[in-house]
Amino acid sequence: MLFNNNWGNDNDIKITNSIKWAQENPSDIKCFQEFYQDFTTPSRNALKQISNNGAYEHAYFAANGNEKKKSYGIAIFSKFPIINSGKVFDNKRNNGAMFADIKINEDTIRVYNTHLESMNIKAADLDNLEGIKNQYRSTIRKLKEGIKLRTSQMLILKKHIAGSPYPVILAGDFNDLPYSYTYFSLRENLENAFESRGRGFGFTYNKVLFFLRIDNMFFDKALEVLQFKTLREVDYSDHYPISAVFAYPGQVNSGD
Repeated sequence: MLFNNNWGNDNDIKITNSIKWAQENPSDIKCFQEFYQDFTTPSRNALKQISNNGAYEHAYFAANGNEKKKSYGIAIFSKFPIINSGKVFDNKRNNGAMFADIKINEDTIRVYNTHLESMNIKAADLDNLEGIKNQYRSTIRKLKEGIKLRTSQMLILKKHIAGSPYPVILAGDFNDLPYSYTYFSLRENLENAFESRGRGFGFTYNKVLFFLRIDNMFFDKALEVLQFKTLREVDYSDHYPISAVFAYPGQVNSGD
């Protein structure tokens, strides 16, 4: 949610908490959607703060807006070297997909970070029966438009993944449900970390439509997922973070 920067100064505590958590969480690789960067205000310079005094030496930020002042987009941070990176698609708003080839010891993996087309449905319009009645037609129209756009984006992403020379991890906000065409199409070639190691329902949306699992990590069948968590205690944003631990089969007990 752009680190809550789009909601004004009354959310300064949420901004601080969001940045602090992102900075201190020990994951080796972090993927952010709706990443807000402000070079003009030190307390909101997310690239600098999350790098945590060099803890994350490597970062790739795909920006929309003024890249020298204030901008938003998607970002990948890594404690390991990023040897190649690029955009997969970009719709010039707040959605897109990027990749980073990350060298981990002698191995290289390709991490995709994606934010597929948003539903563009305001949760406030659906928090009561009257709101649902008033917004019914526009909500259905937005759902149909979103499905079409996400499908086209998914096909671009899937084609790009097919050309990857390295095992793949695909993380992001897919804005689609586990029984959608987008989800099943990605599952044709990739495993899903929640399905393999998750518990409960795994809902990731932190608003009135709380029963949605729209954030996911898919991974190459050459990899193994050892752990998956939905961090519901981290409630500073409209989505809960998700985390996973991956390894190559056979390396789990070897210390690699």
